[in-house]
Amino acid sequence: MSKDAHEGSPREEVPGTAAFSRFMRVLQAVCDSNDPPTKARLATLVDLPRPTVYRIVAALKAEGMLTESRGSGTLLPGPRLLSLAARGWERSDFRQAAQAPLTRLRDLLDETIHLAIASGDEMVYIDKLESNRTVRMMSRIGTRVPLHSSSVGKAWLATLDPEALQAVLDRLPLPARTRHTVTDRTALERQLHATRERGYSLDIQENEDDICCYGRAIVGRDGRPLGCISVSMPRYRFEETDARLITQAMAECVRDIARECDG
Repeated sequence: MSKDAHEGSPREEVPGTAAFSRFMRVLQAVCDSNDPPTKARLATLVDLPRPTVYRIVAALKAEGMLTESRGSGTLLPGPRLLSLAARGWERSDFRQAAQAPLTRLRDLLDETIHLAIASGDEMVYIDKLESNRTVRMMSRIGTRVPLHSSSVGKAWLATLDPEALQAVLDRLPLPARTRHTVTDRTALERQLHATRERGYSLDIQENEDDICCYGRAIVGRDGRPLGCISVSMPRYRFEETDARLITQAMAECVRDIARECDG
């Protein structure tokens, strides 16, 4: 076969890519599912033949990447996957640089604090500092949230230049997460304009019922977003709290994180 023929087949340049992609689809579907799926339901989630999914699940179980409940047959992330993820987060330079400023922010406000980074067309939480109060959020490290309905997502979108933003919005679905979610593109663009003007974003029960969040981007020396933080609280505390106290404390936090990263 000629050299030109090889160049016309990019998939052959990396043997095993298709198989690896299927394994990753199965892992991602298990991790993203709100309710642990069975193998049969998993096959519909990843749109693969059931025998293929069963073989992949068996291999992932053997490696400790998935675990299966004996009673219900539902699948969950396995101990090896959780261990790898925990080690990755612990060794993240960005997470370590943010640790002290985030702790100061949590101690000052006594609300739940998240640190998130962009991952594809979503944001993923790479750290969470719990409030000491009785009402807490159900999120966890590794949770993925949409760009259009979360405070961290909107804070990140607001940092993009117009061309990059339009490219993202052109491909971004805007599903309703709650009855408060903004699903109209024009309305979302107005929210992003307001975010740029005031320096922080808002999620008022748009991603989760009865939960409100402030978001702010961490911008590096080159002007690009490194990640975002959020302050999350129940709706009744959001309505009672002085927004200026929270947003000023967040501004100081993101400056300190950016300084740690750029230094």
